[in-house]
Amino acid sequence: MGIVQIAIVILVLVLLVKPLGTHLYNVFRNEANGTDKWFSWAEKPIFALIGLKERKGMSWKVYAISFVITNIVLVAAGYLILRLQKILPFNPNGIDNMEPTLSFNTIISFMTNTNLQHYSGESGLSYFSQMAVITMMMFTSAATGLCVAIAFIRAITSKGTTIGNFFEDFVKAHTRVLIPLAFVVAMVLVALHVPQTLKPTINVTTLEGAEQQISVGPVAALESIKHLGTNGGGHFGVNSSHPFENPNPLTNVIEILSMWCIAAALPYTFGLFAKNRKQGWIIFSAMMVLFIGFLSLAYMSESSGNPAMNRLGIDASQGNMEGKEVRFGIAQSALFTTVTTAATTGSVNNMHDTLTPLGGITPLSLMMLNSVFGGKGVGLMNMLMYAILAVFLAGLMVGRTPEFLGRKIEAREMKLIAIAILAHPFIILAPTALALMTDAGQAGITNAGFHGISQVLYEYTSSAANNGSGFEGLADNTPFWNISTGLVMLFGRYISMISLLAVGGSLLRKQWIPETLGTFRTDNRLFAFILIAVVLIIGALTFLPVMVLGPIAEHLMIR
Repeated sequence: MGIVQIAIVILVLVLLVKPLGTHLYNVFRNEANGTDKWFSWAEKPIFALIGLKERKGMSWKVYAISFVITNIVLVAAGYLILRLQKILPFNPNGIDNMEPTLSFNTIISFMTNTNLQHYSGESGLSYFSQMAVITMMMFTSAATGLCVAIAFIRAITSKGTTIGNFFEDFVKAHTRVLIPLAFVVAMVLVALHVPQTLKPTINVTTLEGAEQQISVGPVAALESIKHLGTNGGGHFGVNSSHPFENPNPLTNVIEILSMWCIAAALPYTFGLFAKNRKQGWIIFSAMMVLFIGFLSLAYMSESSGNPAMNRLGIDASQGNMEGKEVRFGIAQSALFTTVTTAATTGSVNNMHDTLTPLGGITPLSLMMLNSVFGGKGVGLMNMLMYAILAVFLAGLMVGRTPEFLGRKIEAREMKLIAIAILAHPFIILAPTALALMTDAGQAGITNAGFHGISQVLYEYTSSAANNGSGFEGLADNTPFWNISTGLVMLFGRYISMISLLAVGGSLLRKQWIPETLGTFRTDNRLFAFILIAVVLIIGALTFLPVMVLGPIAEHLMIR
């Protein structure tokens, strides 16, 4: 029954890929199309307000500077709100200002589309902060990632000289994609009993006569963009395992599809831009094969139960239900875990800290690879980075000039790709080692032995991949953890995005070369196999040693 549930969700996702991918193509292809008559009326006053009349195309450098400066302005405004929330409106519960290092961590977290939370949502933020900072950042950070991915796609597929205008893309990402979809999903969630209110905490009397406070708030609005924008975080500390955020299996499936659909549709959008739909489906297929492999590992590991518990004679027929909601069970918990880390959302409907060691390898591995669907566009960019690398390696092995989509791959592109590939493990492994070596880092570790190593490794992997989920139990609301993970989130977001934009800019300047019989094809099953192999080999060589010290060692110990 569990496998049937998973198969149905994947089938629905596949059916959404073509229509949504086509819509994204129409939104961003900068040619007159059917989406104009529905949305241009809302965009014209915005363009007039920001002085965007001609909407000239930008070089990759101007595009990068534009999105970085926009993000800096939003970070500054959001930080001030968090530091002053006590005196700002919509604070019926009288929540105090956020502490400086926690404010730094929080604002960086949400601007980088990470949404790592070192605070509990219902007690750490006022309603104004939830809406003006958190929900707003969920839109803008998702829009930024989507815009950069589209610019990268234009760069490697276009025969022009520019990659589009960031501010035009940024507005369209909101008006034509995120806001309409978020509104629809929010209305569906409200209909399924997710709260949407500005009322203060509800005081009730329990059956035993005790007083209890029940936190509510603008939950449905946050949940919709939280998942559609692959943001993560949550109004409540326990995230999407809370019955107000995720009441039943139907809302669970809606949230899974919400955080997965745009990331899954982008390869098809890429195929349309490349004027080769098969090329897009090959990228999608490579992602899906990797996804199903890691999902199978998580599902089988959790279904088999905890070996240590099984030896005690405890009934393991339901699998490892520790840390999971009974209303979801193993299948929907394993699927949610795999999707949220594949799509770098960070939302959780079960406690990842209580996964079996092999089950915990799945979220860790997906964040380490950071290319299996990925967040708003970043996953596609990283997979295309691996595709370029695969073409380069395969071309060298068979004696053909490495070309991708009609452009030669040369030393400059490979150097920039090397920066993007090496930066990711460095900003994970170096801080992990620092945390394990220093008193400030060790003070946050609440589990001895191998699981403690996994906790630290997961925290920095989640930060670098801009995911935001955690092996909870880590005492991470301290200056050391707030500042270190904040810096990792910054580097994880911007180093790879800027490096890959530079790759796109370099390829854009090159003369387009028509295909010949000697061109290495990248739209067939052989290339899909090569691409999967390259991703796995680089991931294994980079991260397997540290995985042996954490979850693999823990698995061997409990057996």
